Amino acid sequence: MKKTIVAIMYDFDKTLSTTDMQNYEFIPRLGMTPEEFWGATGEFSEKSDVERILSYMYMMIYQAKKKGIKLTREFLHECGKNIKYHPGVTTWFKRINEYGESKGVKVEHYLVSSGTKEIVEGSSIYDEFTSVFGCEYYFDEKTGEPVWPKLAINYTQKTQFLFRIAKGVKDITDDDSVNKKVSGLRIPYKNIVYLGDGMTDIACMTLLKQNGGKSIAVYPEKEIEKVKKIYEDGRVNFICRADYSSGSDLEKVLHLIIDSAALTRQIEDKEISLANK
Repeated sequence: MKKTIVAIMYDFDKTLSTTDMQNYEFIPRLGMTPEEFWGATGEFSEKSDVERILSYMYMMIYQAKKKGIKLTREFLHECGKNIKYHPGVTTWFKRINEYGESKGVKVEHYLVSSGTKEIVEGSSIYDEFTSVFGCEYYFDEKTGEPVWPKLAINYTQKTQFLFRIAKGVKDITDDDSVNKKVSGLRIPYKNIVYLGDGMTDIACMTLLKQNGGKSIAVYPEKEIEKVKKIYEDGRVNFICRADYSSGSDLEKVLHLIIDSAALTRQIEDKEISLANK
């Protein structure tokens, strides 16, 4: 008998990490402050009419060249090594996996981020994910430097990954499979959870909630007002402090979601068994 699968989709910046991933190493290596870098990115976007995610990807290349930094994949990996996480994140995945296993549920973790995938690849939690989807570059084979965006994920484009995860289509170049009508999903929407930190995650949160899944908005300590309106507007199922520690409210909510998936599977199996008698 196949195990029930529960998929958890995560945003990264300010959901798992305490701030934007570029702020820890990449921007300081440019000799800039986060305010200067993101300010320059916003100014470029407004003047040029370039979409904001593409703008920051361009600005990373532009500022690195300006400072004489070779923006290789390896350099970006290095920029992911000192990311700071919310409490409990580094042990979260193992604990949730073990709890799921104890209930006969397989838990899969998916990262869907508008941040830089190459930075995430250098982080300590990269290997915890079944798949990682993020903004990434196409690197020139000779110079090792980026020449074009390979993938850019803005806030509404995140929604396609809900369908990809549900259908088990991980290849981002496979448009046929993700759009094809199927008789059964690898992971039903009701068994998918989305964790995000606020307004930029609303499209995914709302779509998943409307399709029977669970959306959770997390917030730093004492900053509940940031997500309170999202909950009051019915766009998420839960709001929890961004504390992934053992025994936290967030962990308790995930345990309940896993319990529910396990119980639903037991009921469905029992109904099938009775129907076959």
